[in-house]
Amino acid sequence: MTDNNDKPGHLARRFQQIAVAIFHAEVEEAGYNVTPVQYAALTSIRTHPGIDQATLAGLIAYDRTTITGVVDRLVQKGLAVRQANSRDRRVRELQITDEGCRILCGIEPAVEAAQRIMLRGLSADEADAFLRLLRKAIAAGNELSRAPLREASMEAVKKE
Repeated sequence: MTDNNDKPGHLARRFQQIAVAIFHAEVEEAGYNVTPVQYAALTSIRTHPGIDQATLAGLIAYDRTTITGVVDRLVQKGLAVRQANSRDRRVRELQITDEGCRILCGIEPAVEAAQRIMLRGLSADEADAFLRLLRKAIAAGNELSRAPLREASMEAVKKE
């Protein structure tokens, strides 16, 4: 029987636990209350004003069902708003608020620090290789995920 430390799934889960803990520690120390998924959603909403929730879920590789809760919390915090689409009232478009923009600007140094801490045991060359290999492995397995990254979802954004 092999050791758990020889299993990529175990190592990926451990790294995710560490990454989330570091993100929370840095962001909370900076005085913000934003989760990694909320941060990803908010940055995508800022980049793609008017995006709908389904497209947002695809862009951040998050489950379409549970993205509603993420957006609900962003709206409750006053960081984003939902607006009815003028052509289809069933579609809710997302916009970042001024407060959301302020939070993103303020939180960015903490997020960057968290990224550095996550890779602190690696040299610059090793960190580059690690990120390259992570991207390669993720791309190869993307369609096996329950929430695959959907870069093609940008077609919906581009129609606006």
